[in-house]
Amino acid sequence: MRKKTGSSAGMSKGGTVSPAEKEETPKSPTRRKFLGQVGVAAIAAGAITTAPRGALGEARSGAVGTMIPEGVLNKRMTAAHNLRVRAAKEDFKAGPAVNITNGDLTRYADKVGIYTKGLPHDQFGRVDPSAYATFQTALSTGKASDFKKIVMGGTRTLNGPEAGLAFDLEAADNIQFGQPEVPPAPTLAGDVTGTEMLEHYWGSLLRDIPFSEYSSNELAGQAADEFSGMQSYLGPRTASGQVTTDLLFRGTFPGETLGPYLSQFFVKPTVMGAQSINQQLITYLPGIDYVTSFADWVTVQNGNVTGAKNQVDPQARYARCGRDLAAFTHVDVLYQTYFTAYLVLSSINVPVNPGNPYVGSKTENGFGTFGGPDFAATLAEASCRALNAVWYQKWFVHLRPRPEALGGPVHLVMTGQGANTDIQPSPVLLNSVGLQQSFNKYGTWLLSQAFPEGSPTHPSYPTGHGTVGGACLTVLKFFFDGDFVIPDPVVPSTDGLSLQPYTGSDAGQLTVNGELNKLGHNVSFGHGTHAGIHWRSDTDTSLLLGEACALSFLNEKAKTYNEPFSVTLQKFDGTTATITNTGNP
Repeated sequence: MRKKTGSSAGMSKGGTVSPAEKEETPKSPTRRKFLGQVGVAAIAAGAITTAPRGALGEARSGAVGTMIPEGVLNKRMTAAHNLRVRAAKEDFKAGPAVNITNGDLTRYADKVGIYTKGLPHDQFGRVDPSAYATFQTALSTGKASDFKKIVMGGTRTLNGPEAGLAFDLEAADNIQFGQPEVPPAPTLAGDVTGTEMLEHYWGSLLRDIPFSEYSSNELAGQAADEFSGMQSYLGPRTASGQVTTDLLFRGTFPGETLGPYLSQFFVKPTVMGAQSINQQLITYLPGIDYVTSFADWVTVQNGNVTGAKNQVDPQARYARCGRDLAAFTHVDVLYQTYFTAYLVLSSINVPVNPGNPYVGSKTENGFGTFGGPDFAATLAEASCRALNAVWYQKWFVHLRPRPEALGGPVHLVMTGQGANTDIQPSPVLLNSVGLQQSFNKYGTWLLSQAFPEGSPTHPSYPTGHGTVGGACLTVLKFFFDGDFVIPDPVVPSTDGLSLQPYTGSDAGQLTVNGELNKLGHNVSFGHGTHAGIHWRSDTDTSLLLGEACALSFLNEKAKTYNEPFSVTLQKFDGTTATITNTGNP
């Protein structure tokens, strides 16, 4: 996550700040000014690195401070001050991360490899160069005034790019996250992206099929067969290398291929205080998809609306198909699923993490620390830290286009209009069964969307839902026993009106960790593959980024507790992380 380096320029050999440095206002660039200096050149080189260690050191040497303010005599205030300074110094020593793009930012003259939704485009979906220049200026300088000068193409506004420039005082700064959690995104014309795009076409065809009926559905069978023969497919496989209908649209983290498709935390009823929560949701009517004409496609690329609206199903249902997951993520509060998971963990009496300092205590119980209020509030805190970190990646590093955007060039190429786009999509996609089946259904080579406006107005890589999910899931693992087996697992009926006992042979193997891992992919794929607006690699990367953000946050939060403890949790890759505190006497 963070690259260790030697001592920083602007500091003496021993790492202390000289008196002159304390008194002077730092003259080197801040992060925002530095963005203005490197933005265009870094994009042209296909790589974005953060400020050199010297520049970073000079920028922050006066801001952090090392002296206790005059007149502060209270020992607790002194201890609190020193705690903040130590945390800042530790983050400072870690240095910035290095972020490398996939090269698409400069590969195509028509900018097809860059996120440009919301700007004006011509009749073939090519961005207006002068409007794009205003967009690039704002990203390069980071100035709020330049964001106000971006030339827009419609009524929709860009979704909060300046959040990526917000500073963080509760964890490592946004610029300190990057590789290995966030590698370069797959190239737009490559086979991996072609396969991920094909997964979207199959997802759109299966949007209304209950997950429990995949095994008997002909289209699901065709999808599994097609992916089985593709080396560039990154989803889970059987030990013999096959993709089965049961493995479609699942993740690869430990426990995710066990049990029903939907996590127990997404369907089990629970309570919030005296209020019951049955987990049925408001979904959309089946068989109604959007952005299937080229005119509508250009309209949404410009940031305008077509006038169509999602048609709400008047019957509340348990989530049981891709459209239900898409409908949920269309309007959810980003950490909502994970707060509900906390309620489920509590209502089914999952034990706390064995490292909780109050385990076995005969005199105290956790409350504001290591108790319910702490559990609930920390989810919200961590989600906000993670969201700003991923917004930096989206807007100031990768600018990956949405799957929806690639549908335009696919349509142009397949209809003999390929001269009007600079990209030639992968043959893996163009020659696929799934693309042909989608054309047979919709009469277009565009990727159908679950929402009439298509994707949100921010870049694709990584996902906000996934990064918040990775952070919140890590928090839940920090507080709860991940090895606990979920009792009485359930699965929604095919009509979503009831829950039925899950009686599969692996019913006794569904652990908290496994079902939390599954929950992260359920939500992020619901907002991605099932809705048509995020790539598989967006989700996989974002969950890891969220985990890294949460571990940074929890390691710093740990030092604020009075209680000594050592908490171990399982990471997404199956390894463990340990967070400790020696106590604050």
